[in-house]
Amino acid sequence: MVVASPLHFQLKYHINQSPSLELSGAMSAKAFLLSHYSFSPPNIPRRNFNVHNSFYDTSGSGRGRGRGRGRFRYGERELLIKRNSSSWKLWADVKSKPFKIADDDALLRKKEDVDNSVGLPQEFPKRWVIVILCFSAFLLCNMDRVNMSIAILPMASEYNWTPTTVGLIQSSFFWGYLLTQIAGGIWADTVGGKAVLGFGVIWWSVATVLTPIAAKLGLPFLFVVRAFMGIGEGVAMPAMNNILSKWVPVSERSRSLALVYSGMYLGSVTGLAFSPFLIHEFGWPSVFFSFGSLGTVWFAVWLSKAYSSPLDDPTLRPEEKKLILSSSVSKEPVKSIPWKLILSKPPVWALIVSHFCHNWGTFILLTWMPTYYHQVLKFNLTESGLFAVLPWLTMAVTANIGGWIADSLVRRGTSVTVVRKIMQTIGFLGPAFFLTQLTHVDSPAMAVLCMACSQGSDAFSQSGLYSNHQDIAPRYSGVLLGLSNTAGVLAGVFGTAATGYILQHGSWDDVFKVSVGLYLVGTVVWNAFSTGEKIID
Repeated sequence: MVVASPLHFQLKYHINQSPSLELSGAMSAKAFLLSHYSFSPPNIPRRNFNVHNSFYDTSGSGRGRGRGRGRFRYGERELLIKRNSSSWKLWADVKSKPFKIADDDALLRKKEDVDNSVGLPQEFPKRWVIVILCFSAFLLCNMDRVNMSIAILPMASEYNWTPTTVGLIQSSFFWGYLLTQIAGGIWADTVGGKAVLGFGVIWWSVATVLTPIAAKLGLPFLFVVRAFMGIGEGVAMPAMNNILSKWVPVSERSRSLALVYSGMYLGSVTGLAFSPFLIHEFGWPSVFFSFGSLGTVWFAVWLSKAYSSPLDDPTLRPEEKKLILSSSVSKEPVKSIPWKLILSKPPVWALIVSHFCHNWGTFILLTWMPTYYHQVLKFNLTESGLFAVLPWLTMAVTANIGGWIADSLVRRGTSVTVVRKIMQTIGFLGPAFFLTQLTHVDSPAMAVLCMACSQGSDAFSQSGLYSNHQDIAPRYSGVLLGLSNTAGVLAGVFGTAATGYILQHGSWDDVFKVSVGLYLVGTVVWNAFSTGEKIID
């Protein structure tokens, strides 16, 4: 399209006690389209203007107080001046050469250049608002989950629970968590992630508040409430995966997922850090009451700011919507799930097996780490909580480092398959190596360091298997994550309960050996069968 862009300047010369010249105008059509902004240059001194010819009176009065006209010269431009009764007005019509408007992408890039060149503030991308809200939801998720791993110590003492009973209580969370993995994925892919994630946060927050009441009523009530809490948290990951698959471009996928999952790690840090203080000052029930109430605050913000898809958001800027939708796989909602096709793909089974192997070790450390510090390293309750923070804090940092590395490799042309295999191999072999070192260390400081390094390398999995669902089946990413995370939850159920049994009949070395063996199995399966390419449309 060719556009002739007249550039109109209107100059007003005001005659009063302090004459001044004001210049205001619109930019050319091209600059206007690119910037959407007008500009007002500073006043131009009168000495820059030279009178080209004498003014003449057109009013007929001969006194120069009516209408008049004349000409100015400014540089090489001829300017026409007209006078009304009280002011002079000056016009200049300058026509630019015709130009061809570039394609939309180039236009948007030039717009950003113009905005940056004039120092205009850039609006924070809405897609990252969604990412941060998901991050905060996962922060609350793990705060409400790990508080039991601290509170279980005074609770077990008060109610005289055995290690086997403690293991059953810890694993009862996963009974409910298991039920809603696939269901949450189907619901998110068909209804939308906003409603599903909002439901999950409110549900698990209520269950958290009810935990002390259930414990006083008896073990059966506690089992049910912990399972109910698992039902709420079970929909969180599939719903989040569904939302981000619609909101985040491929080039930002690893970073966004790493940030969201680091919310889980920081949630563990927050829960483990504040729980001992709350227990010491107000008793163990205060942990559940205070943490559970935070979910209502998050839910209010979520309702007002979040949307399941960019297409649903009326406040989204057009240029950001174009950027997001240009890498969107499908704008149509999922109506049916091709289960036979999904289950026939080897990379899907690589995800399932690897997720099981990964979560066995992760959930054991999540639920049993404070007990390990208390029983083996002889830390007191406060020390157990504080030292348990370090591995999760390390994970929060390394997860984001891994995300930036993965996205950088993808942008530089490394295949997504290679990137996912590298990241997940680190996520498996790193923890395996450091857990084997725990059997050789003889000081609490070295044990804590090994735990931190184990969990820190484990966090690279966020740029490996946890990013792979959107790679191979972006339309069904919620369902696929629900499917693989079901295997991961089974690892949590069996691993957490089995750890209690192993400790009653064996040692912590035996617990770590099982985890190391599964990490090695996961490494082999992942590198043999996984892919980063889309295999299901």
